Formats: sequence, structure tokens, C-alpha cells
Amino acid sequence: MGHLTITLTFISFLFLFLTHSHHQLVHAESPTHPPYSCDTTNPLTKSYTFCNLNLPIIERAKDIVSRLTLDEKLSQLVNTAPSIPRLGIPSYQWWSEALHGVANAGKGIRLNGNVSIKAATSFPQVILTAASFDSKLWYQISKVIGTEARGVYNAGQAEGMTFWAPNINIFRDPRWGRGQETAGEDPLVNSKYAVSYVRGLQGDSFEGGGLVGDRLQASACCKHFTAYDLDHWNGVDRFVFDANVTLQDLTDTYQPPFHSCIQQGRSSGIMCAYNRVNGVPNCADFNLLTKTARQKWNFNGYITSDCAAVAIIHDKQGYAKTPEDAVADTLKAGMDVECGDYLTKHAKSAVLQNKVPISQIDRALHNLFSIRIRLGLFDGNPTKLKYGTIGPNQVCSKQNLNIALEAARSGIVLLKNTASILPLPKSTNSIAVIGPNANSTSKVVLGNYFGVPCNLVTILQGFESYAKNSIYHPGCNDGIKCVSAEIDEAVEVAKKVDYVVLVMGLDQSQERESHDRDHLELPGKQQELIKSVAKASKKPVILVVLCGGPVDITSAKFDDKVGGILWAGYPGELGGLALAQIIFGDYNPGGRLPVTWYPKDYIKIPMTDMRMRADPSSGYPGRTYRFYTGPKVYEFGYGLSYSKYSYKFVSVANNNLHINQSSAHSILENSETIRYILVSELGEETCQTMSVSVRLGVTNNGNMAGKHPVLLFVKQKKGRNGSPMKQLVGFESVKVEGGGRGEVGFEVSVCEHLSRANEDGVKVIEEGDYLLVVGEEEYSINVTV
Repeated sequence: MGHLTITLTFISFLFLFLTHSHHQLVHAESPTHPPYSCDTTNPLTKSYTFCNLNLPIIERAKDIVSRLTLDEKLSQLVNTAPSIPRLGIPSYQWWSEALHGVANAGKGIRLNGNVSIKAATSFPQVILTAASFDSKLWYQISKVIGTEARGVYNAGQAEGMTFWAPNINIFRDPRWGRGQETAGEDPLVNSKYAVSYVRGLQGDSFEGGGLVGDRLQASACCKHFTAYDLDHWNGVDRFVFDANVTLQDLTDTYQPPFHSCIQQGRSSGIMCAYNRVNGVPNCADFNLLTKTARQKWNFNGYITSDCAAVAIIHDKQGYAKTPEDAVADTLKAGMDVECGDYLTKHAKSAVLQNKVPISQIDRALHNLFSIRIRLGLFDGNPTKLKYGTIGPNQVCSKQNLNIALEAARSGIVLLKNTASILPLPKSTNSIAVIGPNANSTSKVVLGNYFGVPCNLVTILQGFESYAKNSIYHPGCNDGIKCVSAEIDEAVEVAKKVDYVVLVMGLDQSQERESHDRDHLELPGKQQELIKSVAKASKKPVILVVLCGGPVDITSAKFDDKVGGILWAGYPGELGGLALAQIIFGDYNPGGRLPVTWYPKDYIKIPMTDMRMRADPSSGYPGRTYRFYTGPKVYEFGYGLSYSKYSYKFVSVANNNLHINQSSAHSILENSETIRYILVSELGEETCQTMSVSVRLGVTNNGNMAGKHPVLLFVKQKKGRNGSPMKQLVGFESVKVEGGGRGEVGFEVSVCEHLSRANEDGVKVIEEGDYLLVVGEEEYSINVTV
């Protein structure tokens, strides 16, 4: 009880400290007004048609564009858009970042210098947040980010409100340096993350449909469109990489998150990626940007290039013969704004050479100014409008930090707990915290694209709040690389204490943008350090692994002297506190891995091979839990708890489905005739009427209350060529008291969840038996056509 009191006192002290610090942070200077157009006190600007708030947004945008000279138009097509003083239009910065908190990683946000707000809530890196499998929590996080973003803007510290997040690319290969920014390897998880993030940031409701007049609190931008998941591997970089992707893989793996981001999330932005797909640069792909996003998916927003992506189309890829051709190709494809200055240098000559019609420039500008109007930047002083009351007191607030703490706790995954060594007793007198990540600062626990945290709690500080005698030793002389290790000294420290926690893993020197890994093992002598310390300690040690991408920790998994293993991703500014609360039993872990953890030999597979499906004839094992046929260190969705949960199918409505469709097709496969129908032939209305309602009972067989993610999969009883071995079709986080029972419901869409993409990229529903799977429980459903 004594240590619980210490912990609660520490938390209270932390928030008291934050409140005091925050007071100093946000009230140091008197706030300045944010930039805006259409000052209601100025008779000149009031007379402009684009300042008439009663007109439709697109009419107002068209009026702005109609007043611009050619040079003024061209100046607005880059991320750093200059002011147009004669029309009272201020400058605008399109590039701001908010991957897991408002960040000063882009050019639009200032959190340093002579400013009133010097920090913003820093949540866990996305890969750890994804491990909670809690879409409501994801929405809460992004809602906080959107609110804090508007608060920073209202304080006059932002030149724009367009944030280039979320990253919803599929974490296809474990070596990818930016996989940490994503919600993992599953298309459904990335799709739901995209929708939750976009709705929260933009000011929409969790269910959607809550935007009044299409106005935005802040603007989200789903990236990187599309099939972008290689940065720099084996001499191949993202700027020149040509991703060979089948129509089948595009349809059921790479595109679904973007489809959901646009159609369900109603994102106001998309970023086209550097790479080529099947020979065509993404930012110059008319079929992708215009035919698919705008026409097929009804995208209503702006499309930006990644930074310098227009230049590389000519300079590195050689796809365009001249710089002017590169400009023409991207604008024709549907790109609206460039991150960079290539258009500044070459757009005018492209116009003069008749390669770019003015109509394409006007279209881009209509999209761009529509976004700025939707953000309320042409409605007079924004502080007098809907979001104008959001002030510094809503940045780094106690409520926001509580959500950051909950996000870290919900995501941390318990991978091993031999003989229930965890949680550690609160009577623990002494503990050694050993390892290169044990006392890491923001550059480790925050991942990448981070801002200035409100008040970072290191992992060591978290443990110090529980054990009075906490001894720290770095273990490695040179940080994560661990080329040189002080193993003998660490062993001596381990011998003297009750328990040892080893904090190992990776950091941004090992995995980051522009840098993919070339191996899947712990760097340097980390494994040797783990083994030596574990062998010398009085009791089995606890291993904590900080990393975004998976590592092969098979040795520790099967080492009897390693009693517990936890994966903590990059847990954000309160990750140290979250981890200590789990290890000492004040929180029941429930996170589940959002990616497959592959063995070290997986590096034999070329990272450039984009195929998802296995090819037994060539020994290609496939990728992700849906198609990978090889051995695993840990599988997707794996995660233990201090409780044991059991499931029961309470009810399954509509488990025998007959789809009455006259245009059924058939195919011969392995001497068997398989009947199927095309989803497109059913139509949207028919699809909406066909679903399987599932009700699941969840029992907590332990003594401790827990928050538990329930994952529902579907698989064909008799697998077909090219079909996933299993497919996640729903997930829900449920809180269950110790010894208690809860229920959770799912709607399984026949068209969405029981269909598969054929080799032509066409969604089909095949006749046959399917299994709903949760844990060890299965339930059979039958489809006839």
C-alpha cells in the first residue's frame, strides 16, 4: 500500500508541476493575433465577394483566384505561400506536422523563441498507440492534437493549420525505418486509425457527420499515397524506387486505408508519395490522384506533393524530360501544391511553353483557397469565431496528459510472464534499471516527428517513484549501438538488488526516415548484455524493448532467466510512468502487437519485393500475418495480460447467407468449380443490407480489472489460392472487472469482410464455408450464390 501511495503522490505532483510549468510556459508573453483575411473593420476587404460569409465556399475561392495575376497565382502553388497585400491575404504555410502531437518539425508551428506556448502534449509514437486496438482512444488523441493545434494558432504561433498526418502506409517489411509512424501491417487497423485521426483532428464527431458547414478545426492529410514503404535499403532509395505492385495487392492491401481516409474520414488533404508505382510517379499519376481519389472516391480537399517530389520526377527518376514537363505532369495529374520550390523556378516557363493551361492552375488554387476558407481564415478574426476561444490553458492540460498516459498504458504489450513474475511486489526494496534506453530522453521515447513535450518522464524516473533504492546503469558505453559494453559492471549492479529491469531496443539512429535497417537483431552487444545480467541476477530479469519495428528476441523469449518481456514502442512523454505502473501492478497490460515479429533470417527477402502473397514455387514466404507462411518470433495480435480472458459466441445472426444474384460466375480451381459474384454487381445498397451480426461474451478469469482488445478474424474453411490465411474484420476494446464478464458486438459486412480481391484487383465473394475466429473460438457461417 505504501508504494501505491507513493505512486499516486508522484502522479499528483507531476500534474501539479505541469500546471505550474504550463502557467510559466503559456503566459510568459501577451498573445499575438493569428494571421487572417477579411477584417470586418476594414471597409475595403468587406467589399470583396470572397469575404461574403453567406456565399458557398467554392464561390468565395473562385472569386479570390479571379482577382490574382499570373505571378500571384503561381506563387501560391508551393508550401510557403507569400502574402498578397493588395487583397489583404496573409502568407500561409501548408507544411505543419502533428503525427503524435503538435510538432515544430514542419515550418508552420513555432514552439521556441519569444512565444507564449512552448510545448504541446506528446503522445506515444503511432505504432504503440495502434497496439491498443482502441479506435475511441485514437479519436481522443487526435481531438486533443486538433484542439492544441488551434490553441497554438490562436496564440499567433502558427502560419498554417494544415497538418501532414496521419501516415497510413502499410508496415509491409519489418526493416522499414518509418513503420513506427504507422498503425502497423493490417489494412483494417490502418483504415480505422485514419478515420479516427482525421475526424478528431478536423473537429468532426467520432461517428462522423459532425462538421458544421464543412468547417475545420484543423486540416488532416493522409500520406503517402500510395504503396510507399521503403526509404533507403541496399542502395535503393525512396526517390528512385519503382514499386512493382499487383492490382490484387493494391486493392486489398495498399489502397484500403486511403479509401477509408477519404470516404469515411473525409480528410481534407492527401500527400502523394515520392516513389513510382508500376513505372509512374505517384505525384504524376492522373489515374491515382484524379480518377481514383477525386472521381471514384469523391475526395474533396487538396493534394500536396511530398517535399521535393516534383523535382525528382525529372532530376532523379528521369520520367519527365524537362523541369517544365515535371510541373505539367504533376498539375495535370491533380496535385495542387508542391512542398518545395520547383514550381517557383519552373511553373512560369511551363505556362509560357503552353505545357500548363491556366485552367489547371486555377483548379489547384480553388482547392487550396477552399481549405483556407474552411479553416475560418477568410472570415475575419479567427479568435472571434467557433474555435477562437481555445486558449493556452487547453494546451498541456491535465486532461490531455491523462490521455497521453492512458495511450502509453493501453499500448504496451506484455510478451512473456513466466511464473507470473509480473507484476513486481510493491514491497520491492531495490531495483536495478540497466540498459542504453533506461534513462533515455525525448530523442528515444518520443520516436520521430515530435514536438516539445510538456514534461517528459524517463523510464528511470518512473521506477524511482516506486522503488526507493533504484540503481541505474547504462550497460553500453555508446548508447543503443552498444559496440562497447560495460557488461562486468552491469553484472555487479544486478547481483546487489532484488529485481533487474533491462531497457534495451532501438532508437532513431537505427530506424528513421531515410534509413531502413539491414538486420532484425538487437544492435551491438545488447544481447550479450541481456544474457550476462540475466544469468547473474538473483531472480529472473524483466526485459523492456523500446523500438518501432520488430526485433528478433528469440534468445530472450526462451531464456529461463528472462522472466518477463514487455514491448513499449516509443511511449511518449509519460511512457516512463506508464511502464512503471504496469510493472508494479497499478495497471493491467492489454496491448497486442500490430505487426508480425519475424525471425532474423527474414532479411534474406529483398525489401524491394512488394508482393504480399507467398509464392511456394520460389520460396517466397509472403508478408504480414495475412499471407506470411514462415516462422514467427511473435504473431500479429499477440499480447498477454495479468488476467486470462475467454470468449464465447453469444449470438451470430444471419450465419447462412444466400445471395440471390442472377449474374453469378464460376471458375475452375484444382478440379473444383467455385461459384462467385462480383461485389460491384451487387451495388452499394444491396451490400448495406448484407451483414452478419456477431455478439461475443468476454470473461476476465483473473482478479484484476483489465482493458482488453477483442480481435475478430475471418478465414475461409478451405483456403483458396491468393486468399488471406485469415483477415481481421473487427476489433473493439472492452473493460472487464476481475472475475467479471462483458459483451462486445460486431457487424461483419459480407461485401467488405467476406470478399477478396482476385488477380485483376476485383472484389469477389466466393461461395463456401467461412469461420469467424476469436482467440481459440470458431463459428461457422455459410455463403451460397
